[in-house]
Amino acid sequence: MVFQTAGAHHPHRKDMICLVSGEEAMPAKREPLTLAPLRAFADELRAWREQAGLTKAELSRELRYTSQYVGQVEDCKNLPSRKFAEDCDAHFTTNGVFQRLWKTLSNTRRLAYLPKGFPEYLERERRANTMKIFSPMLVHGLFQTQETINAIMSTASDGESASGVAEQRVERQRQVFDRVSPPTIFLVLDEGILYRRIGSKEDHRDQLRHLLTLAERAHVMVQIVPQDCGYYPGLTGGFIVLTLEDGSRAAYTESAGSGVFVDEPGQTAEFDVRFDMIRGRAKSHDESLIMIRKAMENL
Repeated sequence: MVFQTAGAHHPHRKDMICLVSGEEAMPAKREPLTLAPLRAFADELRAWREQAGLTKAELSRELRYTSQYVGQVEDCKNLPSRKFAEDCDAHFTTNGVFQRLWKTLSNTRRLAYLPKGFPEYLERERRANTMKIFSPMLVHGLFQTQETINAIMSTASDGESASGVAEQRVERQRQVFDRVSPPTIFLVLDEGILYRRIGSKEDHRDQLRHLLTLAERAHVMVQIVPQDCGYYPGLTGGFIVLTLEDGSRAAYTESAGSGVFVDEPGQTAEFDVRFDMIRGRAKSHDESLIMIRKAMENL
């Protein structure tokens, strides 16, 4: 069988390449990786290669990758890049099977970077009709601008995982705010957040403006706990309480990158009470919006 060779129109490309566009700068593993989507990708690669009557070495030459890399992907000892998936689809003239498998693999890897309990929380978040959010240190992720997300994620040591988390955060925002019937959200922030600049001064101003814009929605209430209130229960950490359509509740809290998800009624009730105590120390919605505008003016 004769197939169009991907990349053949680049006669001056450097020798055979293993990594493309830096998408998976990881060394090959001695033992196969145990990711189910990677095994599916490897099985498809082997099936298409054998159907074409090609050895690994022959396929690597036609795709212009090293034979080691092609072998490692097929043996689940290395990860395919997006470009490699695109090249396989083009070479074998598929309907995009390798790119779909790469996307599933990429999403699976991103989940591995999330704190414990967070995937379970996300599943509940999609079904919540009420959200009570307390955030003492940063504007909560659902209310962050892209610039704020980028500034926070730029400190991560793994660029790929940071990019994945940032993309997921933006997608979460769409899923929550763009629903046909969005949840009612009660957001309580510590006043210190208004003056803690993340990114440039203009980025911070845009973040506060974005917070005001979302606060104008009928289903969103934003309240600020003033700094002069002294000690209050929220200083022990942030958390979220969800109420689902069936009346059940779930809560999630996170500290130093470690997350805890709870859906036991007694525990979720404790979080609910703590939220009410914190909210009792906060300014009203209208007063809080004045505080946010004042912080913008002082920048």
